[in-house]
Amino acid sequence: MWRVLGHSHLVKQLDATLARNLLAHAYLVVGPPHTGKLTLALDIACAANCVAESGRPCGQCPQCRRILAGQHTDVLIISVPKEASRKEIRIETVRDVEHQASLMPFEGRSRVFIVEEAERMSLEAANALLKTLEEPPEHVLFILTSAREEGLLPTVRSRCQRLELRCLPYDVLAEALVRERGVSLEDASKLARLARGCAGLALQLAAQPRLLEERRAALERVARMSEAGLAERFRYTGEVASAFYRDREEARVALHLWLQWWRDILLVREGVSSHVHNVDGMELLKGQAARYTTSQVLDSIEALRNTLDALERNANPRLALENLMMALPIGRTRHE
Repeated sequence: MWRVLGHSHLVKQLDATLARNLLAHAYLVVGPPHTGKLTLALDIACAANCVAESGRPCGQCPQCRRILAGQHTDVLIISVPKEASRKEIRIETVRDVEHQASLMPFEGRSRVFIVEEAERMSLEAANALLKTLEEPPEHVLFILTSAREEGLLPTVRSRCQRLELRCLPYDVLAEALVRERGVSLEDASKLARLARGCAGLALQLAAQPRLLEERRAALERVARMSEAGLAERFRYTGEVASAFYRDREEARVALHLWLQWWRDILLVREGVSSHVHNVDGMELLKGQAARYTTSQVLDSIEALRNTLDALERNANPRLALENLMMALPIGRTRHE
């Protein structure tokens, strides 16, 4: 019972591998955030230890149930501690993994180590893990997940079998939500678009209505900042810059929300509202689309992309964000 939505080609590939008992010793599961990377990793961990005679992973046997409940002693998830000041997986953690990998499984057939956001490994940690990947014990399975595989050492990537998850077409995701989660077609269509085809995010939004409320509040703030003066925008950039120092991913999410917003303004302006992601902000989008010219919107999208690229190159966050706020138009209508 594979829980990952869509991606039938991957499921068929893994089923064929399991039928021949030829699971690789290491997998690299890549894809955008919220596409089901951890879900697939846990499903593979279940498949490696499932005791069902057929249809692995069954999701019902004691091994599968303990893994999915986070109680299996042979399945370990490695990630950056939330309280860590440096958002990286350190070499001490990998050393501990190496030690545990040398031990025989305690309750299952395989010891499985799932490394979340593997691109966050320090260089020393990545090199230490590489040694184990080059000569893996027979009873050990490594599963690395990453939204930015280019941040991983090429040598680490080359030692893993790559599995790619993608954002699903809206209609495919909506159909899967209706079929497998019992969501109404109307809600499923809305969730698929709000989640931009990311199955994991769609499931989160369906299960936690407050996330929709928080998202709506964030959208309204983006809309307000799009029309605010520089003083208010600079106060906002201070908040985002502080978030960047705490957690880069949090700041990236904020900027990607801006990017999606301006993209949607462009779509509304050009008369293709059917492709808008932020369908719950349509009235706000229509109002702002009337205030800006197409060239202003395109310039804003380019400025946002350049800022994201600059932050990836370790530019000063506050300076980069302040330059962005000065580059964005301030709610005045201009005529082309």
